[in-house]
Amino acid sequence: MKKSTLTLATVFLIATGLQAETTPPAIKPVAKPIVVLPPQAPDIAAEKFGADGKVNPGFKAAHERFVKIAQEGQAKLIFLGDSITAGWGGKKDIWDKAFGPYKPANFGIGGDRTQHVLWRITNGELDGIKPKAVVLMIGTNNSGSDPADGIAKGVTVIVETIRAKQPQAKILLLAVFPRGEKAAPNPGRNKLKQVNAIIAKLHDGQNIHFLDIGEKFLKPDGSLTKDIMPDFLHLSAAGYQIWADAIGPKVAELMK
Repeated sequence: MKKSTLTLATVFLIATGLQAETTPPAIKPVAKPIVVLPPQAPDIAAEKFGADGKVNPGFKAAHERFVKIAQEGQAKLIFLGDSITAGWGGKKDIWDKAFGPYKPANFGIGGDRTQHVLWRITNGELDGIKPKAVVLMIGTNNSGSDPADGIAKGVTVIVETIRAKQPQAKILLLAVFPRGEKAAPNPGRNKLKQVNAIIAKLHDGQNIHFLDIGEKFLKPDGSLTKDIMPDFLHLSAAGYQIWADAIGPKVAELMK
């Protein structure tokens, strides 16, 4: 009986050893190379890149879609901007009521900076159409990395490019909307105030019309509420209604 027990133990040890020898070693994941993207100046046209160093696929797809819309030649009112502008896509009832009669097109892309909008309009988004008016609001995504004068320069080049490509179009240049819950301390909002003070000088009352509706989103103490901007940056339905009501008369004037 004792001999049998030793034999079974020996067999178990041999089998365990063979299993250990035949089990492949764990494969360590290969570390992805770190892609260091070159800095993008806010006033020089540039595509939007992802962390992998390749053109952001969402940016590319949206741009190609906008180029097709432009080539159809039907749009008479163009909205240009970032995710705040793109957000109109989820507020179709407000959009249609406020701007539907003008044959509008929304060319907003989330995450865009001034250099990205500039690249888009120099690469097809303003070709093939003859809009009566262009509504532009861009710059908030630059605020974390670019100085106020640099952001303003980017906006200025965009305005100049729109004028060059679509001289018949009136430009409704909106001040960049306020961001962040409190009025102070709020370095980001303060920087955007500086940007707005610079780009306000582009207003000529003829072809370029600057309009600052930022205060319409604020409480008397200068704070933002989640009812208007749930994340203190992007608008709720109530926020989009404020936007539509604030620019509606001016848009109607420019679309005559």
